[in-house]
Amino acid sequence: MKKKRRILIVDDEKPTVDSLDLLLGDSFELVVAKDGRDALSRLRSEPVDLVFLDITLPELDGFEVLRQIKALDPTVDVVMLTADDKARSAMRAMELGAFHYITKPFDKDEILLMTRRVLEKKSMAEEIVSLRDDVQQLDDSHPMVGRDPKLKEILKIISKVALTDSTVLITGESGTGKELVARAIHYQSSRKNRPFKAINCGAIPENLLESELFGHERGAFTGALERKIGKFEMAQGGTLFLDEISAMKETLQVKLLRVLQEQEIERVGSIKVLPIDVRIVAATNGNLRKMVETGQFREDLYYRVKVVHIHLPPLRDRQGDILILAEHYLRQFSKKFNKPASGFSEEAKSTLQDYNWPGNIRELKNVVERAVVLMEGPCIQKAHLPLDLAVPRGEFTEYREPFSFKEILDDYERKVILNILEYSEWNQSKAAEILGIHRNTLLAKLDALQIDVKQLKQSSDHKSLV
Repeated sequence: MKKKRRILIVDDEKPTVDSLDLLLGDSFELVVAKDGRDALSRLRSEPVDLVFLDITLPELDGFEVLRQIKALDPTVDVVMLTADDKARSAMRAMELGAFHYITKPFDKDEILLMTRRVLEKKSMAEEIVSLRDDVQQLDDSHPMVGRDPKLKEILKIISKVALTDSTVLITGESGTGKELVARAIHYQSSRKNRPFKAINCGAIPENLLESELFGHERGAFTGALERKIGKFEMAQGGTLFLDEISAMKETLQVKLLRVLQEQEIERVGSIKVLPIDVRIVAATNGNLRKMVETGQFREDLYYRVKVVHIHLPPLRDRQGDILILAEHYLRQFSKKFNKPASGFSEEAKSTLQDYNWPGNIRELKNVVERAVVLMEGPCIQKAHLPLDLAVPRGEFTEYREPFSFKEILDDYERKVILNILEYSEWNQSKAAEILGIHRNTLLAKLDALQIDVKQLKQSSDHKSLV
């Protein structure tokens, strides 16, 4: 059920309050304050979408109340009500930040029109903020591109879990696309037209994370100069993605558990309980089960967040999708940088295919973007790829015992030097420069490792002619 917008009426005249209740009471949640101090107290304890404020009030007049409302929360829209239709009063109200000015006795259509205009403006502003976040994080770099059976199974789970409000835990190495899976769940769900908000629990200091999640009231702590709305309230009706939930300390784990159980929050520095309707999707690249066993993560919270578990495989376990993803990113970045590209050379394809991709899909995306920036012709060559991709990654020969540590080091050093020589087109001076050693040192190593550069270069030239 969609939550009603909350309207605060600040007026000490019962006929005015009754009239507004008759007009708006069925469609909105109305809160009434009889004076300015009561109004300000209510604004400090609960969020309000619109204020109808009488100018003539006991103790604090409407202008002073308006000034303090705007100091408390500049985003709250205020419509002034008064029997005085003087232009001077209207101008003063607008200068202090009022949205509009209505004279009494007011016309019911004018009230309804003004309410609609204010709330449409507020909805549009909220949507713009939400879309701005989405545009920053969601482009056509979708990780769910490929033919791997493991990926197809994940897509099936996403389509099923999206139809529910179940809490989801996504696990996998860094760069496997956990947030984009969370977004896929959100945008296939009934919440797709409501906000998707994300927060990295490991990137925010513990003392600030609580405020980021739950918000805070003005004066709640040193530096809290105004009220702050937290991610839970921002995501109302939608989805909140808690990335790296394993980094959350126990005090916050307890609070999160309560939110999941009670569906309500309290801002820091407030005793007001705020009901929320937010779906939680959490993610981690750590082992939560092991953290539960060692007492670092609460067991009750673990089972709360792991109602549905989706594990994303590393890219090295999706060998058949590496080139498919690379081509996908090539199309994306060639369009972005206006550099038409026909594809990858066979050498470049082999290099991409053979690499271990410790940074997973994120690393592949960055590698392709770099290659597109550097490319000069229509095809990405091996030379456009980072040197890291050409260096061997611990793929050692199977030695028969007994073998020495020196044999292993020599084997690895031989592979590194051969890769650098091939990369530098057998130019020994350039290879030495890349390796950060003197050319004479390289020559000595070539001699010790029995590497015949001349013969290898002739063999390479012959292959390129065939």
